[in-house]
Parts: sequence; structure tokens; C-alpha cells
Amino acid sequence: QVQLVESGGGLVQAGGSLRLSCAVSGRTSSTYAMGWFRRQAPGKEREFVAAIDWSGLNTYYTDSVKGRFTISRGNAKNTVFLQMNSLKPEDTAVYYCAAGRRENWRVFTASDYWGQGTQVTVSS
Repeated sequence: QVQLVESGGGLVQAGGSLRLSCAVSGRTSSTYAMGWFRRQAPGKEREFVAAIDWSGLNTYYTDSVKGRFTISRGNAKNTVFLQMNSLKPEDTAVYYCAAGRRENWRVFTASDYWGQGTQVTVSS
């Protein structure tokens, strides 16, 4: 089993920064690709934000966050970060991290491991 716990959310003004963390525990957790997703309103679909492969050398972002967000892994590879800069009100959402292990490391499904989420609110 793999468990994920997000932290670092909060309230920030537009233009500000936040750093989200996802602590990953469990056997072989460092071999999983990791992703960040967000849900902007209840009932809306969870949308992809960023992903990083197990090595930490390859990353992938949705267009709306490119140049503003950076995904990275800690040295032990069992922590994943999302540095969010130049935040906008439309970045307001519950952010979730996910862990998956498949050939296409950019893909995550409901059957992968997911955290409980952390709220990010950006005020204008």
C-alpha cells in the first residue's frame, strides 16, 4: 500500500506563492510517478496540473501553469513538491497528489493512489 498526505495549502493574494508538499509512504513508493491535480469546484472534474516521473528528471505541465508552477521530488524521492508562483484567482482549488506506476508516467487514473487534498485559495 502507498499512502499520500498533502500539505502546504492556504490563502494567498494574487501574485503570491505557495509550496505544496506530498509525503509518500509505503513499500517501493519512490518508484512511482507522481502527479498533481486540482478540483476547482464541487462537482467539477479533477483536472491535471503537473506530473514527474520516478527519477525526477522528466516533468510535464498543463498549459495554464507552465512557467508559473514547478513540480519536483525530494532527494529521497518520497516527497513531491509543487512550487506555485504568480498565483491567480483561477488557481483556487483543492489540490490532490497522485501516485501511479505504468509505462506512460503522465497518465493517472482513479485506480491509482490519491491523497485527501489540500485547499488553495487565491484572493484577487
